Amino acid sequence: MLTTPKGLRLHIGLFGRRNVGKSTILNALTEQQVSIVSNVAGTTTDPVEKPLELLPLGPVVFIDTAGIDDVGELGEMRIDKTKKIFDRTDLGLIITEAENFGDFEQDIILEFNKRNVPYIIVINKIDVFYPHKKNLDELKQKKTSFCLCNARNGEGIIELKRAIISKVPEDWITPPTLVADLCGSGETAVLVVPIDMEAPKGRLILPQVQVIREILDNDGSALVVKERELYDVLQNFSKKPVVVITDSQVVLKVSADVPPDIKLTTFSILFARYKGDLCSFVEGVFAIDSLKDGDKVLIGEACSHHSIADDIGTVKIPRWLRQYTGKNIVFDKKSGHDYPDNLTQYKLIIHCGSCMFNRREMLNRILMARQQNVPITNYGVAISYLQGVLRRTAEPFPAVHYIVSKRMKKS
Repeated sequence: MLTTPKGLRLHIGLFGRRNVGKSTILNALTEQQVSIVSNVAGTTTDPVEKPLELLPLGPVVFIDTAGIDDVGELGEMRIDKTKKIFDRTDLGLIITEAENFGDFEQDIILEFNKRNVPYIIVINKIDVFYPHKKNLDELKQKKTSFCLCNARNGEGIIELKRAIISKVPEDWITPPTLVADLCGSGETAVLVVPIDMEAPKGRLILPQVQVIREILDNDGSALVVKERELYDVLQNFSKKPVVVITDSQVVLKVSADVPPDIKLTTFSILFARYKGDLCSFVEGVFAIDSLKDGDKVLIGEACSHHSIADDIGTVKIPRWLRQYTGKNIVFDKKSGHDYPDNLTQYKLIIHCGSCMFNRREMLNRILMARQQNVPITNYGVAISYLQGVLRRTAEPFPAVHYIVSKRMKKS
Protein backbone atom coordinates (compact mmCIF):
# COMPACT_ATOMS: atom_id res chain seq x y z
CA MET A 1 0.00 0.00 0.00
CA LEU A 2 2.97 2.35 0.35
CA THR A 3 2.91 2.62 -3.47
CA THR A 4 -0.62 4.08 -3.37
CA PRO A 5 -0.55 7.30 -5.46
CA LYS A 6 -0.81 10.55 -3.50
CA GLY A 7 -4.03 11.40 -5.31
CA LEU A 8 -5.70 8.45 -3.55
CA ARG A 9 -4.44 9.34 -0.08
CA LEU A 10 -6.15 11.37 2.64
CA HIS A 11 -4.18 14.66 2.86
CA ILE A 12 -3.54 15.84 6.43
CA GLY A 13 -1.92 19.28 6.69
CA LEU A 14 -0.02 20.55 9.75
CA PHE A 15 -0.27 24.33 10.20
CA GLY A 16 0.86 26.77 12.86
CA ARG A 17 3.43 29.35 13.86
CA ARG A 18 7.15 28.79 13.78
CA ASN A 19 8.63 26.66 16.55
CA VAL A 20 5.34 25.35 17.99
CA GLY A 21 6.40 21.77 17.25
CA LYS A 22 4.74 20.95 13.92
CA SER A 23 7.68 18.85 12.76
CA THR A 24 7.95 17.12 16.14
CA ILE A 25 4.23 16.27 15.96
CA LEU A 26 4.72 14.87 12.44
CA ASN A 27 7.67 12.74 13.53
CA ALA A 28 5.66 11.44 16.51
CA LEU A 29 2.63 10.61 14.34
CA THR A 30 4.70 8.78 11.74
CA GLU A 31 7.13 7.30 14.30
CA GLN A 32 9.90 8.35 11.92
CA GLN A 33 12.38 11.21 11.62
CA VAL A 34 10.56 12.80 8.67
CA SER A 35 11.20 16.49 9.37
CA ILE A 36 14.31 18.14 10.81
CA VAL A 37 13.64 19.40 14.33
CA SER A 38 15.50 22.20 16.10
CA ASN A 39 14.88 25.06 18.52
CA VAL A 40 15.56 27.55 15.70
CA ALA A 41 12.34 29.14 14.49
CA GLY A 42 11.70 28.56 10.78
CA THR A 43 13.62 25.28 10.42
CA THR A 44 10.96 23.95 8.04
CA THR A 45 11.18 26.08 4.89
CA ASP A 46 9.24 24.08 2.27
CA PRO A 47 6.26 21.75 2.72
CA VAL A 48 7.44 18.24 3.69
CA GLU A 49 5.23 15.34 2.62
CA LYS A 50 5.21 11.90 4.21
CA PRO A 51 2.96 9.13 2.89
CA LEU A 52 2.21 6.26 5.24
CA GLU A 53 -0.49 3.87 6.46
CA LEU A 54 -2.65 5.16 9.30
CA LEU A 55 -4.79 2.28 10.48
CA PRO A 56 -7.69 1.82 10.20
CA LEU A 57 -7.93 4.60 7.58
CA GLY A 58 -5.33 3.21 5.22
CA PRO A 59 -3.10 5.37 3.00
CA VAL A 60 -2.63 9.00 4.05
CA VAL A 61 -0.09 11.73 3.37
CA PHE A 62 0.98 14.18 6.09
CA ILE A 63 2.13 17.64 4.93
CA ASP A 64 4.34 19.64 7.29
CA THR A 65 4.33 23.37 6.46
CA ALA A 66 6.48 26.40 7.21
CA GLY A 67 5.40 28.71 10.04
CA ILE A 68 2.41 30.87 9.12
CA ASP A 69 4.09 33.74 11.01
CA ASP A 70 7.35 33.62 9.02
CA VAL A 71 9.06 36.97 8.44
CA GLY A 72 11.13 38.72 5.79
CA GLU A 73 11.09 38.39 2.01
CA LEU A 74 11.89 34.66 2.10
CA GLY A 75 9.36 34.24 4.88
CA GLU A 76 6.62 35.70 2.67
CA MET A 77 7.50 33.21 -0.05
CA ARG A 78 7.31 30.36 2.45
CA ILE A 79 3.92 31.59 3.67
CA ASP A 80 2.65 31.66 0.08
CA LYS A 81 3.72 28.03 -0.34
CA THR A 82 2.03 27.13 2.94
CA LYS A 83 -1.23 28.79 1.87
CA LYS A 84 -1.35 26.65 -1.28
CA ILE A 85 -1.45 23.56 0.94
CA PHE A 86 -4.90 24.64 2.21
CA ASP A 87 -6.30 23.79 -1.23
CA ARG A 88 -5.28 20.13 -1.02
CA THR A 89 -5.88 19.51 2.68
CA ASP A 90 -8.66 17.06 3.58
CA LEU A 91 -8.09 17.40 7.32
CA GLY A 92 -6.16 20.15 9.11
CA LEU A 93 -4.09 20.03 12.29
CA ILE A 94 -3.55 23.46 13.87
CA ILE A 95 -0.49 23.14 16.07
CA THR A 96 -0.24 25.70 18.85
CA GLU A 97 0.81 26.26 22.48
CA ALA A 98 -1.37 26.97 25.49
CA GLU A 99 -0.06 30.52 25.86
CA ASN A 100 0.16 31.26 22.16
CA PHE A 101 -3.29 31.16 20.53
CA GLY A 102 -4.36 34.29 18.68
CA ASP A 103 -4.84 35.96 15.31
CA PHE A 104 -2.56 33.59 13.36
CA GLU A 105 -4.52 30.56 14.54
CA GLN A 106 -7.86 32.29 13.91
CA ASP A 107 -6.74 33.04 10.34
CA ILE A 108 -5.97 29.35 9.80
CA ILE A 109 -9.42 28.43 11.14
CA LEU A 110 -10.99 30.93 8.72
CA GLU A 111 -9.15 29.32 5.80
CA PHE A 112 -10.47 25.90 6.80
CA ASN A 113 -14.00 27.19 7.33
CA LYS A 114 -13.99 28.84 3.87
CA ARG A 115 -13.21 25.45 2.35
CA ASN A 116 -15.44 23.45 4.71
CA VAL A 117 -12.37 21.46 5.83
CA PRO A 118 -12.50 19.78 9.26
CA TYR A 119 -9.67 20.58 11.67
CA ILE A 120 -8.24 19.66 15.06
CA ILE A 121 -6.48 22.10 17.39
CA VAL A 122 -3.36 20.42 18.77
CA ILE A 123 -2.10 22.12 21.93
CA ASN A 124 1.54 21.04 22.08
CA LYS A 125 4.28 21.42 24.70
CA ILE A 126 1.91 20.87 27.64
CA ASP A 127 4.99 20.04 29.71
CA VAL A 128 5.94 23.74 29.42
CA PHE A 129 2.52 25.44 29.46
CA TYR A 130 -0.65 23.59 30.40
CA PRO A 131 -3.83 25.28 29.14
CA HIS A 132 -6.18 26.93 31.63
CA LYS A 133 -9.37 25.03 32.41
CA LYS A 134 -11.36 28.08 31.26
CA ASN A 135 -9.82 27.86 27.77
CA LEU A 136 -10.45 24.13 27.51
CA ASP A 137 -14.05 24.60 28.64
CA GLU A 138 -14.50 27.24 25.94
CA LEU A 139 -13.25 24.84 23.26
CA LYS A 140 -15.63 22.15 24.55
CA GLN A 141 -18.51 24.61 24.59
CA LYS A 142 -17.84 25.49 20.94
CA LYS A 143 -17.55 21.76 20.15
CA THR A 144 -14.08 22.36 18.73
CA SER A 145 -11.98 19.21 18.41
CA PHE A 146 -8.69 19.51 20.29
CA CYS A 147 -5.89 17.36 21.69
CA LEU A 148 -3.28 17.99 24.36
CA CYS A 149 0.21 16.76 23.45
CA ASN A 150 3.81 16.65 24.44
CA ALA A 151 5.23 15.46 21.14
CA ARG A 152 8.76 15.07 22.53
CA ASN A 153 7.77 12.11 24.70
CA GLY A 154 4.72 10.96 22.72
CA GLU A 155 2.15 12.04 25.29
CA GLY A 156 -1.26 12.52 23.64
CA ILE A 157 -0.20 11.12 20.24
CA ILE A 158 -2.49 8.08 20.49
CA GLU A 159 -5.39 10.41 21.35
CA LEU A 160 -4.47 12.62 18.38
CA LYS A 161 -4.56 9.61 16.03
CA ARG A 162 -8.01 8.73 17.37
CA ALA A 163 -9.17 12.32 16.83
CA ILE A 164 -7.87 12.24 13.24
CA ILE A 165 -9.85 9.07 12.56
CA SER A 166 -13.01 10.59 14.07
CA LYS A 167 -12.72 13.80 11.97
CA VAL A 168 -12.13 12.17 8.59
CA PRO A 169 -14.48 13.73 6.01
CA GLU A 170 -17.49 11.61 5.08
CA ASP A 171 -16.59 11.61 1.37
CA TRP A 172 -13.34 9.84 2.31
CA ILE A 173 -15.21 7.08 4.12
CA THR A 174 -17.65 6.77 1.20
CA PRO A 175 -15.77 8.09 -1.86
CA PRO A 176 -17.58 8.86 -5.14
CA THR A 177 -18.09 5.98 -7.53
CA LEU A 178 -15.68 5.74 -10.45
CA VAL A 179 -17.32 3.11 -12.64
CA ALA A 180 -19.17 0.62 -10.38
CA ASP A 181 -22.59 2.10 -11.21
CA LEU A 182 -21.95 1.56 -14.93
CA CYS A 183 -20.71 -2.05 -14.80
CA GLY A 184 -22.27 -4.31 -12.19
CA SER A 185 -21.78 -7.89 -11.08
CA GLY A 186 -21.64 -10.30 -14.04
CA GLU A 187 -21.48 -7.46 -16.58
CA THR A 188 -18.69 -6.58 -19.01
CA ALA A 189 -17.02 -3.26 -19.86
CA VAL A 190 -14.78 -2.79 -22.89
CA LEU A 191 -11.87 -0.41 -22.34
CA VAL A 192 -10.29 1.19 -25.40
CA VAL A 193 -6.62 1.96 -24.74
CA PRO A 194 -4.57 3.40 -27.61
CA ILE A 195 -0.87 2.58 -27.59
CA ASP A 196 0.82 5.81 -28.67
CA MET A 197 4.01 7.70 -27.86
CA GLU A 198 2.64 8.88 -24.48
CA ALA A 199 1.67 5.36 -23.34
CA PRO A 200 4.16 4.26 -20.65
CA LYS A 201 6.26 1.31 -21.81
CA GLY A 202 5.21 -1.96 -20.21
CA ARG A 203 2.26 -0.66 -18.23
CA LEU A 204 -1.11 1.07 -18.32
CA ILE A 205 -1.67 4.59 -17.02
CA LEU A 206 -3.21 5.14 -13.59
CA PRO A 207 -6.81 5.99 -14.68
CA GLN A 208 -7.00 2.79 -16.74
CA VAL A 209 -5.68 0.70 -13.86
CA GLN A 210 -8.13 2.25 -11.37
CA VAL A 211 -11.10 1.63 -13.67
CA ILE A 212 -10.08 -2.02 -14.17
CA ARG A 213 -9.63 -2.49 -10.43
CA GLU A 214 -13.06 -1.04 -9.54
CA ILE A 215 -14.77 -3.20 -12.18
CA LEU A 216 -13.09 -6.30 -10.73
CA ASP A 217 -13.93 -5.24 -7.17
CA ASN A 218 -17.55 -5.00 -8.32
CA ASP A 219 -17.45 -8.57 -9.74
CA GLY A 220 -17.61 -7.34 -13.32
CA SER A 221 -15.35 -8.12 -16.27
CA ALA A 222 -13.05 -5.80 -18.20
CA LEU A 223 -11.85 -6.41 -21.75
CA VAL A 224 -9.01 -4.13 -22.89
CA VAL A 225 -8.50 -3.46 -26.62
CA LYS A 226 -6.89 -0.93 -28.92
CA GLU A 227 -9.12 1.27 -31.04
CA ARG A 228 -8.28 -0.62 -34.26
CA GLU A 229 -9.56 -3.92 -32.85
CA LEU A 230 -12.72 -2.55 -31.20
CA TYR A 231 -15.19 -3.06 -34.07
CA ASP A 232 -14.26 -6.73 -34.59
CA VAL A 233 -14.27 -7.43 -30.85
CA LEU A 234 -17.80 -6.04 -30.46
CA GLN A 235 -19.07 -8.37 -33.19
CA ASN A 236 -17.91 -11.41 -31.22
CA PHE A 237 -19.92 -10.84 -28.04
CA SER A 238 -22.84 -13.19 -27.45
CA LYS A 239 -23.89 -10.94 -24.56
CA LYS A 240 -23.20 -7.30 -25.29
CA PRO A 241 -21.00 -5.24 -22.95
CA VAL A 242 -22.89 -2.67 -20.89
CA VAL A 243 -20.40 0.13 -21.51
CA VAL A 244 -17.40 1.07 -23.63
CA ILE A 245 -14.88 3.40 -21.98
CA THR A 246 -12.33 5.00 -24.26
CA ASP A 247 -9.35 7.29 -24.22
CA SER A 248 -10.67 10.72 -25.22
CA GLN A 249 -8.17 11.11 -28.05
CA VAL A 250 -9.89 8.39 -30.13
CA VAL A 251 -13.48 9.07 -29.01
CA LEU A 252 -14.67 10.07 -32.51
CA LYS A 253 -13.58 6.77 -34.11
CA VAL A 254 -14.81 4.75 -31.14
CA SER A 255 -18.24 6.41 -31.15
CA ALA A 256 -18.64 5.36 -34.80
CA ASP A 257 -17.83 1.73 -33.93
CA VAL A 258 -20.03 1.40 -30.81
CA PRO A 259 -23.73 0.60 -31.46
CA PRO A 260 -26.21 3.09 -29.93
CA ASP A 261 -27.59 0.47 -27.53
CA ILE A 262 -24.20 0.25 -25.75
CA LYS A 263 -23.28 3.09 -23.41
CA LEU A 264 -20.14 5.04 -24.24
CA THR A 265 -17.98 7.41 -22.21
CA THR A 266 -14.31 8.28 -21.66
CA PHE A 267 -11.77 7.75 -18.91
CA SER A 268 -11.39 11.51 -18.50
CA ILE A 269 -15.14 12.03 -18.08
CA LEU A 270 -15.22 9.30 -15.43
CA PHE A 271 -12.44 11.12 -13.57
CA ALA A 272 -14.22 14.45 -14.01
CA ARG A 273 -16.98 12.95 -11.90
CA TYR A 274 -14.70 11.00 -9.52
CA LYS A 275 -12.23 13.78 -8.71
CA GLY A 276 -14.28 16.89 -9.42
CA ASP A 277 -17.82 17.91 -10.37
CA LEU A 278 -18.98 16.68 -13.77
CA CYS A 279 -21.97 19.04 -13.93
CA SER A 280 -19.68 22.07 -13.47
CA PHE A 281 -17.35 20.82 -16.20
CA VAL A 282 -20.25 20.29 -18.62
CA GLU A 283 -21.69 23.74 -17.91
CA GLY A 284 -18.24 25.24 -18.48
CA VAL A 285 -17.60 23.60 -21.85
CA PHE A 286 -20.18 25.76 -23.63
CA ALA A 287 -17.93 28.79 -23.06
CA ILE A 288 -15.94 27.46 -26.03
CA ASP A 289 -18.56 28.95 -28.36
CA SER A 290 -17.97 32.44 -26.94
CA LEU A 291 -14.19 32.52 -27.42
CA LYS A 292 -12.79 35.39 -29.49
CA ASP A 293 -9.47 36.27 -31.07
CA GLY A 294 -6.84 36.95 -28.40
CA ASP A 295 -8.77 35.27 -25.56
CA LYS A 296 -6.61 33.34 -23.10
CA VAL A 297 -7.34 29.72 -22.16
CA LEU A 298 -5.62 28.02 -19.22
CA ILE A 299 -4.64 24.36 -19.63
CA GLY A 300 -4.37 22.78 -16.17
CA GLU A 301 -2.55 19.50 -15.56
CA ALA A 302 -2.22 17.67 -12.25
CA CYS A 303 1.16 16.14 -13.07
CA SER A 304 4.35 17.43 -14.63
CA HIS A 305 5.60 15.37 -17.55
CA HIS A 306 7.84 15.80 -20.57
CA SER A 307 5.70 17.00 -23.48
CA ILE A 308 6.03 14.98 -26.68
CA ALA A 309 5.52 16.27 -30.23
CA ASP A 310 1.76 15.59 -30.17
CA ASP A 311 1.06 16.21 -26.47
CA ILE A 312 -2.63 16.26 -25.54
CA GLY A 313 -2.51 19.42 -23.41
CA THR A 314 -0.04 21.57 -25.33
CA VAL A 315 -0.69 20.44 -28.90
CA LYS A 316 -3.88 18.47 -29.56
CA ILE A 317 -6.44 20.39 -27.49
CA PRO A 318 -5.15 23.81 -28.66
CA ARG A 319 -5.23 22.56 -32.26
CA TRP A 320 -8.78 21.17 -31.98
CA LEU A 321 -9.97 24.33 -30.22
CA ARG A 322 -8.54 26.63 -32.90
CA GLN A 323 -10.01 24.46 -35.66
CA TYR A 324 -13.44 24.42 -34.00
CA THR A 325 -13.63 28.14 -33.22
CA GLY A 326 -11.57 29.52 -36.10
CA LYS A 327 -10.12 31.97 -33.57
CA ASN A 328 -6.56 32.89 -32.67
CA ILE A 329 -6.67 31.76 -29.03
CA VAL A 330 -3.75 32.20 -26.61
CA PHE A 331 -2.94 29.21 -24.40
CA ASP A 332 -1.23 29.14 -21.01
CA LYS A 333 -0.33 25.84 -19.32
CA LYS A 334 0.20 25.20 -15.61
CA SER A 335 1.31 21.82 -14.28
CA GLY A 336 1.24 20.21 -10.85
CA HIS A 337 0.56 22.51 -7.91
CA ASP A 338 1.82 25.54 -9.86
CA TYR A 339 -1.53 27.26 -10.34
CA PRO A 340 -2.38 30.97 -10.51
CA ASP A 341 -4.43 32.61 -7.75
CA ASN A 342 -5.82 35.18 -10.18
CA LEU A 343 -7.83 33.44 -12.90
CA THR A 344 -9.67 36.48 -14.25
CA GLN A 345 -7.29 36.83 -17.22
CA TYR A 346 -8.69 33.59 -18.66
CA LYS A 347 -11.93 33.09 -20.59
CA LEU A 348 -11.86 29.33 -20.01
CA ILE A 349 -9.98 26.71 -17.99
CA ILE A 350 -9.57 23.22 -19.43
CA HIS A 351 -8.28 20.78 -16.79
CA CYS A 352 -7.00 17.23 -17.05
CA GLY A 353 -8.70 14.31 -15.29
CA SER A 354 -6.57 15.09 -12.17
CA CYS A 355 -5.81 11.43 -11.42
CA MET A 356 -2.71 12.60 -9.49
CA PHE A 357 -4.66 15.03 -7.28
CA ASN A 358 -6.86 14.28 -4.33
CA ARG A 359 -10.49 15.29 -4.84
CA ARG A 360 -10.18 18.18 -2.38
CA GLU A 361 -7.66 20.02 -4.56
CA MET A 362 -9.71 19.62 -7.72
CA LEU A 363 -12.90 20.79 -5.97
CA ASN A 364 -10.98 23.84 -4.71
CA ARG A 365 -9.90 24.68 -8.26
CA ILE A 366 -13.52 24.48 -9.40
CA LEU A 367 -14.52 26.72 -6.47
CA MET A 368 -11.78 29.25 -7.35
CA ALA A 369 -13.01 29.39 -10.94
CA ARG A 370 -16.62 29.85 -9.84
CA GLN A 371 -15.71 32.62 -7.38
CA GLN A 372 -13.88 34.49 -10.17
CA ASN A 373 -16.60 33.82 -12.79
CA VAL A 374 -14.29 31.83 -15.05
CA PRO A 375 -15.81 28.76 -16.80
CA ILE A 376 -13.94 25.51 -16.16
CA THR A 377 -14.18 22.22 -18.02
CA ASN A 378 -12.27 18.96 -18.33
CA TYR A 379 -10.14 17.38 -21.08
CA GLY A 380 -12.63 14.58 -21.76
CA VAL A 381 -15.69 16.84 -21.74
CA ALA A 382 -13.98 19.40 -24.00
CA ILE A 383 -12.71 16.82 -26.49
CA SER A 384 -16.12 15.12 -26.74
CA TYR A 385 -17.73 18.52 -27.32
CA LEU A 386 -15.19 19.55 -29.96
CA GLN A 387 -15.62 16.20 -31.72
CA GLY A 388 -19.42 16.50 -31.65
CA VAL A 389 -20.07 13.45 -29.46
CA LEU A 390 -20.65 14.95 -25.99
CA ARG A 391 -24.35 14.08 -26.05
CA ARG A 392 -23.30 10.45 -26.54
CA THR A 393 -20.51 10.30 -23.96
CA ALA A 394 -22.67 12.07 -21.35
CA GLU A 395 -25.56 9.65 -21.82
CA PRO A 396 -24.49 7.23 -19.01
CA PHE A 397 -25.03 10.08 -16.50
CA PRO A 398 -28.71 11.16 -16.62
CA ALA A 399 -28.38 14.54 -14.82
CA VAL A 400 -25.41 15.51 -16.97
CA HIS A 401 -27.04 14.26 -20.17
CA TYR A 402 -30.05 16.45 -19.39
CA ILE A 403 -27.80 19.53 -19.10
CA VAL A 404 -26.08 18.71 -22.41
CA SER A 405 -29.34 18.06 -24.26
CA LYS A 406 -30.93 21.27 -22.92
CA ARG A 407 -27.93 23.46 -23.75
CA MET A 408 -27.37 21.95 -27.20
CA LYS A 409 -31.06 22.30 -28.10
CA LYS A 410 -30.81 26.05 -27.35
CA SER A 411 -27.78 26.42 -29.60
